[in-house]
Amino acid sequence: MSDGHTPSGGSARLNTGVAHNARVWNFWIGGKDNYEVDQQVGEHVAGMFPIIRDIARADRDFLGRAVSFLAGERGVRQFLDIGTGLPTADNTHEIAQRLAPDSRIVYVDNDPIVLVHARTLLTGTHDGVTAYIDADVHEPDAILERAGQTLDFTQPVAVMMLGILNFVLDVGKARDIVRRVMAAVPSGSFLVLTHPTFDDELGGAGQIPAMKFWNENATPPITARSGADIAAFFEGLEVLEPGMVSCGQWRAEPGSSVLVPQYGAVAVKP
Repeated sequence: MSDGHTPSGGSARLNTGVAHNARVWNFWIGGKDNYEVDQQVGEHVAGMFPIIRDIARADRDFLGRAVSFLAGERGVRQFLDIGTGLPTADNTHEIAQRLAPDSRIVYVDNDPIVLVHARTLLTGTHDGVTAYIDADVHEPDAILERAGQTLDFTQPVAVMMLGILNFVLDVGKARDIVRRVMAAVPSGSFLVLTHPTFDDELGGAGQIPAMKFWNENATPPITARSGADIAAFFEGLEVLEPGMVSCGQWRAEPGSSVLVPQYGAVAVKP
């Protein structure tokens, strides 16, 4: 795996005494890369909001369907995955490079435990490139500058923002991040996004007390948003069918769709 940057003191940032989203999410989808504190907080949140495990799995399955669609049907060969999370089976590069071995993928995260595992697990094909950037979603210009060392921004890029903008608490700031990133990629690029919602029609009311508990007991702080606020992230883009829907229902196989309070959509830049 190529890696344009090796942060100093990454392990020093690792705090195993406080639950962290990447590790709790890993716990919810059945992974092993988590600590007792993550399991305790994860179990408590799941007790308050039992569907959280379904959300985690649905979000992961959405990633698989979206990458397969873009690499297989739309010919995308470049992916910028912001907010990677801990590697599991069928990561973005594995799905894309299975369909197109020359695909180039740049992962972005700033959790030190993700960084440790990225070095060992995010290895790509000989024909393609897989790189990892230690950077924060709040710094889109830095992400773009370093991603440009691996990706060709004159060719279409699929920008993946799955479950990441919910950690940008100010909605104006979150919109600005999306605008700046999408402004840097050419026509024919895509935005792939999931985001938790408190909308009743998706069963999201339970997110509110669960997220309150999370913000008091874990890191980083998180927020859910209305469908209208989430739809605004796609301003200036063309949302592809079936539109912005529960991520468990986006292009799901008949009989396999699940309604979860997490919107998902894929949009193309005109």
